[in-house]
Amino acid sequence: MALVVLDALVVLACFLVAAYISYGDVTELYLWYENGLVKIGIAAGSVLLGLYFQNLYAELRVRSLAVLLQQVLMVISVVFLTQALLAYIDAEVVVSRRLMIIAAALTLALFPPWRRLYANVLYKGFGIDRLLFLGTDLTGIEIAQELAEKPELGFSGVGFVDDRAEPETTLAGLHVLGPLAHLPEIIAKTRPNRIIVNLAERRQVLPVDLLLDLRFSGIRIEEASGLYEATFGRITTRRLRPSQLIFSAELGPRPWNMQVQTLYSFIIAVIGVIVAAPVMLLVAIAVRLTSPGPVLFRQKRVGLNGKHFTLYKFRSMRADAEAATGAVWAKRNDPRVTSIGGFLRKTRLDELPQLFNVVTGKMAIVGPRPERPEFVSVLAEQIPFYRQRHAVKPGVTGWAQINYKYGDTIEDTIVKLEYDLYYIKNLSPSLDMFIMFHTAKVMLFSTHGQ
Repeated sequence: MALVVLDALVVLACFLVAAYISYGDVTELYLWYENGLVKIGIAAGSVLLGLYFQNLYAELRVRSLAVLLQQVLMVISVVFLTQALLAYIDAEVVVSRRLMIIAAALTLALFPPWRRLYANVLYKGFGIDRLLFLGTDLTGIEIAQELAEKPELGFSGVGFVDDRAEPETTLAGLHVLGPLAHLPEIIAKTRPNRIIVNLAERRQVLPVDLLLDLRFSGIRIEEASGLYEATFGRITTRRLRPSQLIFSAELGPRPWNMQVQTLYSFIIAVIGVIVAAPVMLLVAIAVRLTSPGPVLFRQKRVGLNGKHFTLYKFRSMRADAEAATGAVWAKRNDPRVTSIGGFLRKTRLDELPQLFNVVTGKMAIVGPRPERPEFVSVLAEQIPFYRQRHAVKPGVTGWAQINYKYGDTIEDTIVKLEYDLYYIKNLSPSLDMFIMFHTAKVMLFSTHGQ
């Protein structure tokens, strides 16, 4: 969010400089008495909206100035089109052609190097932590692979130490540096900031006394599962034990955060119902005209603490979709979807009536996706910790929804559960605002990822 504010200042500065170049001595007259500030605000807001839809607030790393320049050029092109459209509606809210051209040139010239500067300062400010992995289990390998792809996270692997792998073997781009018996020499040579314990079996293997000495010397010792959470934004259930959750000092949700969430969810839902009322009316008419059956779809779902409630959605499938099969998971390209239903599901307009579930307190704006009781009973038997996702209210949108693709397999459900557990642990107004910030992009373009 700090980057959004700083970007806004940079873009506004470009437009203000363009205004002074365009109007010279009468610039203040233009800004204060000819609605210049309003016009510039609309144009600059369009630029920021374009940056958002170009994923520039999800991917902070500047991989290529050329690619970034192309993205900004695309944004500027769309802003020109937006200004032309607004001119047909009300010419009093658009900036002059000269001002727009100058502002666009300044933005193209200044924004890419500004973003590169921001990224460099951010990474250098936080520094790079050097990680040494004890063990070659899959969790650590996945972490090393992800960190190699995302240096902006501020971590750099130096290698693996394990008795089970041959020295100089390459895993995820890192070498196996030797066995655990050589750990003191390896540490002296590589000088890691953190040691990541990545061993499935630690009995009579883990050098506890040495690690204790290293911890007191200032080197951080962490379990791989903790770093996995910070790297992927989800809690790995691969080796998660109930005791880790029971004795976790940070596991949420905190009652105060849940109370605050209920308050702002209600306010946002009421505003959403009022603003979206015309859209909901049009969707209701479209559903009624394109297929027989009720406009609203009602279905039992599992909510807070496992209690059942009735979920409301616009019907996107045939009225008799489950008459012959009973309760079954919806699938991508599901043949039961109506002609208008595919569009509604893709844009998530079918979920607008869930705002009424939020108003009545059965759901929150943000939370895990509410599931059907028939599926919950099955999934809870097959997937450990599945019932724990009901510790918070289900949401219209959520951490799993913006980070992971649509899926209909057990494997997909496990990954989504890992995102849900992360959300429950870290539930806060700031995380909810972040999720809501990225939801519109997911709705419009079916994109996923931060």
